[in-house]
Amino acid sequence: MIKNISHQEIPRDWAEREKLREKGQFWTPDWVARAMVYYTIEDSNLVFDPAFGKGAFYAALKAINESQGTNIKFYGTDIDQNLVEEAKRECSSDSDACEIDIRDFIQNPPKKLFKSIVANPPYIRHHRLSRQIKETARQVCLKTLGKTIDGRAGIHIYFLIQALMLLEHNGKLAFIMPSDTCEGIFANQLWQWITTKYCLDCVITFDPEATPFPKVDTNAVVLLIKNARPKKRIVWVKVNHPQTQDLSTFIRSQFSNRKLKSLKVVERDLDEAVMTGLSRDPEYAVSSRYSLIKFATVMRGIATGANYFFLMTKEEARKRKITPEFLKMAIGRTRDVDGFYINKEAVERLDQNGRPTVLFAPDGRNIDEFPKEVQEYLREGENQGIPNKPLLSSRKPWYKMEQRDVPTFLFAYLGRRNARFIRNMADVVPLTSFLCVYPRSNSIDFIERLWSILKSPETIRNLNLIGKSYGSGAIKIEPRALEKLPLPENLVKKFGLSLTQGMESKQAPNESKQL
Repeated sequence: MIKNISHQEIPRDWAEREKLREKGQFWTPDWVARAMVYYTIEDSNLVFDPAFGKGAFYAALKAINESQGTNIKFYGTDIDQNLVEEAKRECSSDSDACEIDIRDFIQNPPKKLFKSIVANPPYIRHHRLSRQIKETARQVCLKTLGKTIDGRAGIHIYFLIQALMLLEHNGKLAFIMPSDTCEGIFANQLWQWITTKYCLDCVITFDPEATPFPKVDTNAVVLLIKNARPKKRIVWVKVNHPQTQDLSTFIRSQFSNRKLKSLKVVERDLDEAVMTGLSRDPEYAVSSRYSLIKFATVMRGIATGANYFFLMTKEEARKRKITPEFLKMAIGRTRDVDGFYINKEAVERLDQNGRPTVLFAPDGRNIDEFPKEVQEYLREGENQGIPNKPLLSSRKPWYKMEQRDVPTFLFAYLGRRNARFIRNMADVVPLTSFLCVYPRSNSIDFIERLWSILKSPETIRNLNLIGKSYGSGAIKIEPRALEKLPLPENLVKKFGLSLTQGMESKQAPNESKQL
């Protein structure tokens, strides 16, 4: 039998984890794999896994066959030759029941339909994909959806789309996916297509304490989908304890056994669930006619392309004799800001502790037109190969820094359970660990009213509606998503924030075209 990886076997070393990230390989624990297989095998004699990996689903199927006296066969594919060869050796005694091929599921899918499909597709984010893979994935979308989806979708999204197209009528599919499948910028378009063409039977989420992938920075969601007429309501589950048989018991009962201690089971309106985000708890379903975009605009922080070169301490800038003309007060890390305010005294404390608080921000003039000291520093950068770094190689000239007006508010969106708005009283410009929030009015009164709303726990709670969730309670929120943040109506009324106030003219914040 092919071994399932246990929680203890998940690599803890960063370098090993990075190797897995390149291949997108994170193994499914047996208690989840078995439940997923149970969903797919009704009236089936073959289970297909397009991302075989370590064989978690084959192991689960074999255990089910042995316990129930069934003889359901298995077919798997994977692009990793070493894994496939190892699997074939371990399956050699069971070759009649298990077939495994080296095959790229995106570029060369099987030419047949399947009654049962189960998978943990590779989790490879878009910036790690080759141009060839991206173009093939784009063609998959054009063929199936009739249009492309946002280019920031990872390869797992295309696995799901491709697999659904290979699902027989009344066939069943069980995929375990990262939660960005339901929360990403592409999610609305994806789920509009899925839920109008297929029946979304059940969505299974996991409490952080029950995550199938401990030590891995992602939240998981299991999608159970049938190729049948769509339904207007779905079953939504949250698993509260790991390593339990309750999930299998629940699925084997065809979702009828709901008196299981480790599971929270509710029925949800499909439209509400998709709008809220299938991976999100129904308690986050909040409606408000006020969103942040009515009162403020959002822009990402400055991307330097090489923080260690462009972000420096005041002492380093002084020693290099770089004049203030080419320097801006800046903040680079969210953990450099405690609480909801940053002021000049806080920046001074960072200076005293040796933290960089100065951004070296040259303009686009030729190097020989800068003062001698700036020329020398830029030449040092060239000798270090900094102009060849991915982001900087696309800038002309490579050292021309992006520009941002000083934002009234910062938004820290990468922290663990600590996403928050920050009042910028130090006139700093932020790097990409922050978003810049620019109120639509310069009025001090308007800014104070808006600030009272932004720092409220009620508003912070609504971040779960718009962010992409990751492991250990972290969320990430893109600028356009933050602009959609619902502001609680009771707070807008309480603090007298007016739409007409919010639409007062104000010069648009400065955004460099060097991206």
